[in-house]
Amino acid sequence: MASEIAAAGARPHTWWHYFELTKPKVVSLIVFTALVGILLAIGDGPVPWQQAAAGLAGIAAAAAAGAVFNHAAEGRTDAVMERTRGRPLPSGRVEAPQALAFGGMLVLVSMALLVGFTNLLTALLTLASMVGYAVIYTVYLKRHTPQNVVWGGAAGAAPPLLGWCAITGSIEAEPLLLFLIIFTWTPPHFWALAIRRREDYARAGLPMLPVTHGVAFTKQQILIYTIMLLAVSLLPFALGLHGLVYLAGAVLLGAGFLRHAWRLWRSEGDAHAMPTFRYSILYLTVLFVLLLADAWLPTWHG
Repeated sequence: MASEIAAAGARPHTWWHYFELTKPKVVSLIVFTALVGILLAIGDGPVPWQQAAAGLAGIAAAAAAGAVFNHAAEGRTDAVMERTRGRPLPSGRVEAPQALAFGGMLVLVSMALLVGFTNLLTALLTLASMVGYAVIYTVYLKRHTPQNVVWGGAAGAAPPLLGWCAITGSIEAEPLLLFLIIFTWTPPHFWALAIRRREDYARAGLPMLPVTHGVAFTKQQILIYTIMLLAVSLLPFALGLHGLVYLAGAVLLGAGFLRHAWRLWRSEGDAHAMPTFRYSILYLTVLFVLLLADAWLPTWHG
């Protein structure tokens, strides 16, 4: 009896199941890049705390809603994949109607915050980004083309642009460059994971690149996109928007990513896939920290 009570007490509460639906690890990276966009837009001026907080919260709520809708749309697919079968919907801990209602509530909260405290442009761009991920990518692209990650990456690349727009109400060159960096980063980041999980995707009938074109071709594409990413990451310096601190960091980080991509290309099977995937997350995080550091050290600019 005592063991049954202990087991019951160890089960997560219902709220945790809904929290799982929001993909907190993914959303945390989205929120971080949006925060960088907000801080870069503020610069050395006075901080509009209410506007910044509402913008960040609204972007986070929309990202969480997109994740919830993604879960609801992929419940059957998740059930046949080893990596995802334990998620709240395929495991039966949350029903699809409940997930949809939760996602809808998050959208309403997001739009209320963004329209009420930032501006209409941010609200519309955030909504478009959420629809792009939850509908265009999840429902169509992911099931119909091996280039799904490339075109679907636009939604995931939007947060720094959204954060900038929440403060300024405008779209400018710098946040567009941040968008381009994440857009170029997404394919090598995700394809490294897809190589490792290719059997899962094949079992689910999803046309991921390693499934449709093979592991060797995918490794080649990762290497090509990593070279492109290194070039794109230097644009903020080349255009005079950031200085030597950022340039040095971008070169070192890019060289590290290129080293991982090269080792993956030369390795057998998926031996170096997960180290490449993990480095890609570190790469983006540190690169965006460098953007802030460089902006706050103007005397280092070339």
